[in-house]
Amino acid sequence: MSAVSLAGVTKVFNAGRPDEVTALTDIDLTIAQGEFVSLIGPSGCGKSTLLRLIADLIPATSGTVEVAGKPAAKARLDQEYGIAFQQAGLFEWRTVQRNVELPLELRGASRAERRARAAEMLALVGLADFARHYPAQLSGGMQQRVAIARALAVHPPLLLMDEPFGALDEMTRERLQAELLAICTKTGTSTVFVTHSIPEAVFLSDRVVVMSPRPGRIAATVPIDLPVRDDAARQSPAFFEAITAVRRALREPGEIPAATP
Repeated sequence: MSAVSLAGVTKVFNAGRPDEVTALTDIDLTIAQGEFVSLIGPSGCGKSTLLRLIADLIPATSGTVEVAGKPAAKARLDQEYGIAFQQAGLFEWRTVQRNVELPLELRGASRAERRARAAEMLALVGLADFARHYPAQLSGGMQQRVAIARALAVHPPLLLMDEPFGALDEMTRERLQAELLAICTKTGTSTVFVTHSIPEAVFLSDRVVVMSPRPGRIAATVPIDLPVRDDAARQSPAFFEAITAVRRALREPGEIPAATP
């Protein structure tokens, strides 16, 4: 069973009106369990729209969207995924711990279970000592780690991320990229990651899905084969060859395989 499966998906906004916009057309995409896939493409190509279709935040106009073998709407109700956006979206009046507990509260978990799971997730993202702090007392990078902990609190098999590091400085961004990979490896979580950054997509991904300008289509799929994912990898020939392959795929239609080391 795949983590995500989209078949013949099209999304039209304002259908039948003068301001009708076709955001996505004929999207076929399958993501395996435990796979990390990034979506990249020019602004307005439908990356975030595609992520929201997977999350069932908006409906597809046509085609099918399945998560964990279920229709997207059922997967959302069953909390089969966690989601994180560019803004951490924390509630300022709740402590870090209570922010992480929120999806567990909505699921009806007991207080003891919520506290134990929140403590586990905060330890996972390196923020155990900040459980009683409030979001305003944290840096932007720390807030994003809280958002990731909250998204993982119900142990979802799938993580959906829409440019979660886009507003961070480069050093914090690279550190959180490494931490995210470590978390996904440890938990076995499948991930769909939207980004505008080619180096970020290459560093994080098993595959980079390149999208065309609107109406968004999958223009190419670039497999990424890096032997390790650490600071040294960012300076390796394989890393720069993969960046070149993705950049070429953004400019040229068709399947363009990434170079291997």
